[in-house]
Parts: sequence; structure tokens; C-alpha cells
Amino acid sequence: MSTKPLESLELRVIEQRARIHKTADELKAKVAVTRENLDITRNAREHFAGASLLVSIIGFLMGYSLAGVFTEF
Repeated sequence: MSTKPLESLELRVIEQRARIHKTADELKAKVAVTRENLDITRNAREHFAGASLLVSIIGFLMGYSLAGVFTEF
């Protein structure tokens, strides 16, 4: 048995290990970006004005419709 196949197998193992580490690093980076995008407190701070405006409009419409129930036209 020669050492040639053994050396080629070792090279393949090194290449596969490098590819696996690269893939793992890419996945870690994607998970970090996804966690950052789905962070509730950060999104709440960024969209506070729009969210408060939406809640105010919904509250106004619900109050207006509830008042309409108790008053006659």
C-alpha cells in the first residue's frame, strides 16, 4: 500500500474541514443578522412614531364607534 492515497485523503480532509468551517461561519453571520433584524426593542425604537400613530387612529375609531352606539342620529 502506497502513501499516495493516504496523502490525497489527508488533503481532501483538510479541504472539507476548511469548507465546513467557512459554511459554519457564514451560518453564524446569517443568524446574527437575522437576530438583529428581529430584535423587538430595536424595531420598536425605529418604528415608534408610526406605531403610536397607528394605535392612536385605532383608538380614535374605536372610541368614535362606541360613542355612536350610545347616541342617536
